Amino acid sequence: MDIKTPEERSKNMAAIRCRDTKPELLLRKALFSKGLRYRIISKLPGKPDIVFPGRKLAIFVDGCFWHCCPKCFKTPDTNPEFWRDKIATNMRRDLEVNNLLIDEGWKVERFWEHEIYQDLDVIVRKIYSIVIK
Repeated sequence: MDIKTPEERSKNMAAIRCRDTKPELLLRKALFSKGLRYRIISKLPGKPDIVFPGRKLAIFVDGCFWHCCPKCFKTPDTNPEFWRDKIATNMRRDLEVNNLLIDEGWKVERFWEHEIYQDLDVIVRKIYSIVIK
């Protein structure tokens, strides 16, 4: 059972950002410090968080809850059917976006929120190696 009222929960959920999240900002700052220049506004399908147009590289930083991280995700106890459907829709959309971008010749990299916090240097090296090729 939820410990918050429906109004409080609604306010909390409405405050969740879809861009400029903490893990996304951490990754962008780390890439910039390595001399990599990127775009953050794009009309590409799925609106990637970071884009390297010259290398046709689209990067997504996926929230562990919203995209069903196999390591972190736990279905909420409140309204579990709604959340299962919502998250399943997000996962299907992620696959569709990946396929659309790949069909257009883009390379797609997705990183989990927890990976940014735990393995930022590894992720930056991976992206750097793709961009600098």
